[in-house]
Amino acid sequence: MSQSRTVAVVVGSLRKDSVSRKVAKALEVLTPNLKFEFLEIGGLSHFNQDDEAAPPAPWVEFRNQVKAADAVLFVTPEYNRSVPGVLKNALDVGSRPYGSSAWNGKPGAVVSVSPGAIGGFGANHHLRQSLVFLNVPVLSQEAYVGAAFALFDDQGKLVNAATTEFLRSYGKAFTDWIELILRPAAKHQAG
Repeated sequence: MSQSRTVAVVVGSLRKDSVSRKVAKALEVLTPNLKFEFLEIGGLSHFNQDDEAAPPAPWVEFRNQVKAADAVLFVTPEYNRSVPGVLKNALDVGSRPYGSSAWNGKPGAVVSVSPGAIGGFGANHHLRQSLVFLNVPVLSQEAYVGAAFALFDDQGKLVNAATTEFLRSYGKAFTDWIELILRPAAKHQAG
């Protein structure tokens, strides 16, 4: 691939020492051919259709950041077998105004993270369900990172060899997926 693609990274956890953010940062290091841009979602007010007449500046900025990216990566913990409310809110904010969704057609990938053994399976699938509706073609390879608290050292560096190789492979698959989805669009525009 001769061109570096920009990936909007949305982390579903707001916690300062978020293990989901650590996984996203590790994936960034292991996928050097993609340019990761982390979008902050904690400052997005709750979506309210009434605010669309004069949308809050953080909504507009967030939508523009998503639209400027070539692809989107979601890295999320699991809260009560689903995604955190703040992540669902970001999906809703980005999906409006009606007919102008920032997510539309962006190649995507989902990584779910959990201290438990099943790696956030419920969150992963709930998020994928929303992304199908938002017309985000999602990489079909699933990524569940379980026992996540034990994967990093005190400085937040990934120290588990198997997870390192898994994330490297996932990053390669995501890169290939982005090219597969975007290549036809480029050919269509050129022709």
